[in-house]
Amino acid sequence: MGLSYGSDKPSRAFVMAFVPHAPCRPGQSPALRGRVSRPGRLPTAPARSAPPAAAGASAPAAGRTATDRVPGCGHGGGAAEPPRLPQPPRLLLRPQHRRGDRGAGPQLRLAAASFCLRHLRPPGSLGWSPGSSAGRAGGKYLSTCVVGATLEGPDEEEEEDENDSGVEDPTASKGKAYEIVGTLSKPESPNPRFAKETYAVSPRDGLLSHLLECEIVLYNITEDANQIEEAMWAAFALHKEIETFAKQKLFILISTIMTWGNSKPPDPENPEIPFNDEDFRKRKSHPSFTDYINAERNIARLGKTNRKKFSTYIVASGHQYGAEEGLFHYFFKMCWLGETPAIPVFGDGNNIIPTIHIRDLAVVLQNVAEHRPDFQYVLAVDTSMHTLEELVKCISKNIGPGKIEKVPKEDAFLSKELTQMQLDMLFVNMRMEPFYVKENFNIKWVAETGLVENIAQVITEYKQTRGLMPLKVCIHGPPGSGKSTIAKELCKHYKLHYIWINDVISEKIADLEQIVAKEADRVEEKEGEEEEDNEQEEGENIEEAKELLNAIKENMKENKGHLDDEYLVKIMKDKLMSMPCRNQGYVLDGFPETYEQAVDLFKEDVEAEEEEEEEAKGKMPKFNQIIIPEFIFSLTASDEFLKNRIINLPERKVAGTHYTEGQFLQSLRRFRQLNTDDVTVLNYFDELEIHPHFIDIAVYEDSENRLAVPKIIKEIGEPRNYGLTDEEKEALERQAAEERLIKEAQEKAEQEHKEAKEREERMARWEEWNKQQEEVKKQEQELLEAQSVPLRNYLMKNVMPTLMQGINECCRIRPDDPVNFLAEYIFKNSPDINWNKKC
Repeated sequence: MGLSYGSDKPSRAFVMAFVPHAPCRPGQSPALRGRVSRPGRLPTAPARSAPPAAAGASAPAAGRTATDRVPGCGHGGGAAEPPRLPQPPRLLLRPQHRRGDRGAGPQLRLAAASFCLRHLRPPGSLGWSPGSSAGRAGGKYLSTCVVGATLEGPDEEEEEDENDSGVEDPTASKGKAYEIVGTLSKPESPNPRFAKETYAVSPRDGLLSHLLECEIVLYNITEDANQIEEAMWAAFALHKEIETFAKQKLFILISTIMTWGNSKPPDPENPEIPFNDEDFRKRKSHPSFTDYINAERNIARLGKTNRKKFSTYIVASGHQYGAEEGLFHYFFKMCWLGETPAIPVFGDGNNIIPTIHIRDLAVVLQNVAEHRPDFQYVLAVDTSMHTLEELVKCISKNIGPGKIEKVPKEDAFLSKELTQMQLDMLFVNMRMEPFYVKENFNIKWVAETGLVENIAQVITEYKQTRGLMPLKVCIHGPPGSGKSTIAKELCKHYKLHYIWINDVISEKIADLEQIVAKEADRVEEKEGEEEEDNEQEEGENIEEAKELLNAIKENMKENKGHLDDEYLVKIMKDKLMSMPCRNQGYVLDGFPETYEQAVDLFKEDVEAEEEEEEEAKGKMPKFNQIIIPEFIFSLTASDEFLKNRIINLPERKVAGTHYTEGQFLQSLRRFRQLNTDDVTVLNYFDELEIHPHFIDIAVYEDSENRLAVPKIIKEIGEPRNYGLTDEEKEALERQAAEERLIKEAQEKAEQEHKEAKEREERMARWEEWNKQQEEVKKQEQELLEAQSVPLRNYLMKNVMPTLMQGINECCRIRPDDPVNFLAEYIFKNSPDINWNKKC
């Protein structure tokens, strides 16, 4: 469980514990002074019962009970031990007195002094839910609150200073702040520094044991309807254990003013009379918030059975803002992103929305915990009565485009970022006044007059809490060093605005021409339309725009398309002061070029006399912290390297640029002249202790500067923007999955095509090889046959006749040795042998 203010995420309820820790010294007299309650102050808090003393402990007088009156506190009663002052507040995770443990202890003596709680500082530790950013904001604030600070006014504090003795009382809690314990809505979240201890509880039995250890339990149901059931369970579970309580427990339910959504005006004849706390019995809930009002009634009824042991309070909170801005985050985000020319106002925008800053709500809770009033229902709203149109217009003017656009209510239901609960809260229309809070509580308001009057502070909190501080970078370097490439890559990575002087001049001229052109259109419009147009075009001085436009064009004509520094600086300053650059940040590409330009561009607008005094004292003029760059990166390279890089650029990149041979060399010479003296643009930033980072691009030997960009990103750090929404993440994951499937299908198709092609090539090669083999065999056969013809003829003529005769004769005679017979026969009958010739 936990408490969270202003967050757009469901929160967990939280616990708050006030527990006494140490006894007073025997015989010590409390520094109770006879004070008269000021008008409007609360009555004395109800007495709290104390457990019986253990054996051996210093027991009170006979017949005394835990509820006997104490002399000196304005009550009747017999003699009793003087009231004891508590020790400073401490975190108590395992207090001495748990359920069923009524053993004696030194803390028990404090019970007699509890009747005078309004005159003492109540000791204890405070439980808070730091699980969300808004919860952290409230918890961090309460961790700085002094215990009992709401029980005294400034005059009482002065009186104490005068009457305090020189001996310091170690048990006094003066000046001690609350120590925070609580739960994390997300167990994986890091523990906040201000929290003494955090824990996560999931089983109901374990949760109940933690609740029983606390003197005060708070549940926040304003942002998550699912918390209603758990809050009801917690209240009833604690109520069942009421007989085991050693002291009074408080249960504070933080509800919403939407339980008043359908209430009839206090005076139907005068609808401007606001509701106040005394009208709570007549309240009627908005149809979507019936569960909330039922929870309020049931928990309030539980606190009436035995208030000395279990008291319940309902704090009806106005729509919360501050930190993450909660309900109004939709408008803050839309303005910060700057993607729309006008911010929508749903309906006519005349409905009044009760609001409260989260820190003011935390102070109200502190007052309830310390005052413990008899009145169970507290209305926690500020004194503002702003309409939806006024709120949206103020947000748009101070962090967005400055314009609003009224759209039908039905269009609000088309937004995926607004839930039905948030839409119901935006359309509420009630005037409410925190009468009880103002008259009875000691509150030092953070934003009593509301969001509109405190918008600057609220915007700062919003940016700091969400980590949306602007990122401002300046890229400096010679022509051809890759400034534009690096600047665009940084803008793409960090979602910043790319600022190049030529683009800024063109954009400024187009804007001025558009403003001037509006004058003719406005003359033709009707009066009613003209009135609305005047409201949207507030601050646009057409005559001034005409003069500036004519001056710029005239100056460009005189300087052959160039502008003097006077106009360059003015145009560039207007661009850097625009809301998109102030919200997200920018990357300056190569401007300013000179020391003088830098001084004029970034100097703070102060009176001339003050500026002369600064110069006379030898100090740097004050610079404009809103637009001054945070990071300066200077690219360095030799002239030879830059010339070779330009020579090797493709023709398509050189065409239409100043990278032609004559223009490039002229620009390079001019850059070297401006950056050789002691008074350069880099010296200006050095004097402001914004020291440039030098990057030698020649080291990387990378024409696209792909290796230099990661080094710059590492130096700058993480992005400072919203990042991706859940829908964008899902879309990217879906797109990545689709691309992966497409890629896998393409790779599979390519593999199959490759295998088929290889198979075809293999078959073609096999067929070709077989053809070649057949051809070789054929040629060999033909060659063999051609070579065998002479031999055949020779055998047929000279060998075969005699051989055939010998074979026939051998077959006829059938000798025992046919081979030898055949050999002798051939030898004897050979026609070439002349047997009659003598050797």
